[in-house]
Amino acid sequence: MKKKIVSVILVAAMAVGCLAGCGSKEAKNEDAFYIGGIGPVTGDAAIYGTAVQNGAQIAVDEINEAGGINGHQIEYNFQDDQGDPEKAANAYNTLKDWGMQVLMGTVTTGPCVSVADLTAADNMFQITPSASSTDVIKNDNVFQVCFTDPAQGTKSAQYIGENNLAKKVAIIYNSSDIYSSGIEAKFVEEAANQNFEVVAEEAFTADSKTDFSTQLQKAKDAEADLVFLPIYYTEASIILTQADSMGYAPTFFGCDGMDGILGVKNFDTSLAEGLMLLTPFAADSKDEKTTNFVSKYEEKYKDTPNQFAADAYDAIYAIKAALEEANATPDMSASDICDLLKDAITKVNIDGATGSGMTWSATGEVNKDPKAVVIQNGEYVGM
Repeated sequence: MKKKIVSVILVAAMAVGCLAGCGSKEAKNEDAFYIGGIGPVTGDAAIYGTAVQNGAQIAVDEINEAGGINGHQIEYNFQDDQGDPEKAANAYNTLKDWGMQVLMGTVTTGPCVSVADLTAADNMFQITPSASSTDVIKNDNVFQVCFTDPAQGTKSAQYIGENNLAKKVAIIYNSSDIYSSGIEAKFVEEAANQNFEVVAEEAFTADSKTDFSTQLQKAKDAEADLVFLPIYYTEASIILTQADSMGYAPTFFGCDGMDGILGVKNFDTSLAEGLMLLTPFAADSKDEKTTNFVSKYEEKYKDTPNQFAADAYDAIYAIKAALEEANATPDMSASDICDLLKDAITKVNIDGATGSGMTWSATGEVNKDPKAVVIQNGEYVGM
């Protein structure tokens, strides 16, 4: 009798499970390209991931409304990784089960390095909008829409020097983060060729990122008139707050990780007035591509897009151009598509929101000109 009761319970449980899950997976659209995305839409870096998710969605909608990619629509699925490498790997596997043929992601460097090993093993084409470490593109199937960390360091030093922004520069960077330390090293290297002096190089780590009084005092004592911050906006907001409390008011200059500082909760954004950052995107630019993108983003998401959103927008269009260049079709396997796109991406030329005439080298790096913006009256303004 007991066995019979157990059997009935198991059958009932299976029936309930089937009602909840059996047949819930949508049938695959055989006439569409399946593009997946990965990034943090929750957690500390959610501003980045949400922007990427939204920017890519606008591009997908535009392409589908205009007839698709050689007549084929795009199916788009974005998964949250909370900025964590292990969760990013899980998100990647979820997208593979969904049917992903091309990956747009991931957003941040650590998770992207982790996932890049998986896409290399699967021969899956991957283009990241914003993961900037050179470790990301060590395999031949991964490409970047953003500048590499070394390029950001070099170009920042050149911009500061060529525009005579400072005579003495201090650097505060995260030595435990490959993004920050990679930019810092190249900045110092290029600074030797410029007309300013690096008077302080002050590091912090992931375990000491709430009190920057020591680093700021050393910069102040060295009479640095500009502080270079190749770090993320969360720590930067603390630095600006603490600098203000100690009466230190140099020019602050950052890179793409600074984008998002105006959205930090409980941060006095007036402290960011005059802050400069090197970025490939300025939302106030008047070119047609940018104004169209910004208008649609603001209408759909009630917010001004940052550089991460724009990079994702361009990433989707880069995928479209490469798929068309390769004459790829949705019935091809992800691996076959990857083999075609690795060559096709080096032949396309994109006019996007983050640059005109964008091209890609076989090493995965993008070629485009940087822009600089300054925060004025609580808004990013092109310099």
